[in-house]
Amino acid sequence: MSDNSEKMKGNEMEQHEIEKKSFEIIEGLLGRHSFSEKELAIVKRVIHTTGDIEFGKELIIHPQAIDRGVSAIRSGCNIITDVNMVKAGIREKVLNSFGGGLYCFVNDEDVIKEAAGQGKTRSALGMQRAMPLLANGIVAIGNAHTALFEIIRLINEDGLRPALIVGVPVGFVDAAESKDELLKVDIPYITNKGRKGGSPVAVAIVNALIILAGEG
Repeated sequence: MSDNSEKMKGNEMEQHEIEKKSFEIIEGLLGRHSFSEKELAIVKRVIHTTGDIEFGKELIIHPQAIDRGVSAIRSGCNIITDVNMVKAGIREKVLNSFGGGLYCFVNDEDVIKEAAGQGKTRSALGMQRAMPLLANGIVAIGNAHTALFEIIRLINEDGLRPALIVGVPVGFVDAAESKDELLKVDIPYITNKGRKGGSPVAVAIVNALIILAGEG
C-alpha cells in the first residue's frame, strides 16, 4: 500500500472516530427523549451537521416518515431537490446503487424561461417539472419556501403522491408558514417549526435515510 493510500485510510478512520464521538456527545446533550432508534439517527445527524442541539426539540417527524422514506429508497425512488446545494450534498452514488435518481431542475433552460415569464420562482417551477418523477419519490426542500408551497399545491390540486416530503426551508419570509401548511397534508413529512432550516439540514435528513436504507 502506498503512503498516500495509507494516509487516506487513516484520515477516513479519524473522521469516523470524530463522528462517532460527536454522536455520543450529542446523545448525552439530548438527555432523556422519546425518539425511536431510527428517529434518533435522523436527529443526531441534523444536530451534528448544524451544531444546533435545539433541533432535538424542533424536528417534527411524521409517524410514517422514516419507514416510507427508507422503503422508497430501497425500491429505487427518485429524489427531487429545490436547489443544487441540496442535490450536491446527497449521497448520490449510494442512492444510485438502489436504482434511484437525484434531480434538480432549477437551472434547466425551460424552467428559467418560464419563471421569467410567469413571475414564479425557478424552485417552484422545478417542482412542477419534477411531477412525472415523483410518484413514490422523495422531495427534499432546504432553501425555497416557494418550492414547498408548490409541492403542497400539487398534492392538494393535482393529486401528486410522493412517498415523503423533507421540508425545511430557511428564512424570515414565509418559511415558517410553508412548514405550517406542510403539517396539514396527508403525506408523510419531516420538517421543523419556525425560521430555521436550510440546505445542510435537508441534506442531513436525506443522507440519514439513505444510511438507514443500507442497514436493513
